[in-house]
Amino acid sequence: MAGYRNRSTFLQGEKKKSSHAEFFQIQKRIGFRESDALTVKHQLSEGTDLDCIGNVLTADRTKKNLAVQGFLVDRQASATKGQRVNGGSLICQSLDRQGRLQNTTLMNGVHRLGIEEVGGRAFKVRLEMTDGALIHQTFERTFAARNLL
Repeated sequence: MAGYRNRSTFLQGEKKKSSHAEFFQIQKRIGFRESDALTVKHQLSEGTDLDCIGNVLTADRTKKNLAVQGFLVDRQASATKGQRVNGGSLICQSLDRQGRLQNTTLMNGVHRLGIEEVGGRAFKVRLEMTDGALIHQTFERTFAARNLL
């Protein structure tokens, strides 16, 4: 989806040069326990598009005609100040109906999120989960981005 341009917009002659960095951004070591963050921007398709929490994407959920979806790990959302925290929260970022960035917690107990580029268009995503004591589980997946500018 990163960098997706709607066919009708493309055919209308929009000649603006776009870079891959404009649509797909990885920020290293900015989140909870030095987790990485991922932000993806794209235009809407002719069909039904959903954001990372299942909201239907419409023109009012875009900014400058681009939908935004992001993933990062932050301090656990439900933890009160001073409470012992076993992990962070995986956060989904998307735009609300006024085009403002909103954060939604997807899951708690995340130790770290790591994203690394392993090739020109291939990325390895590693999610480490913990309960703070006995459980420490790592989930890893490699993705290839096709048609990335």
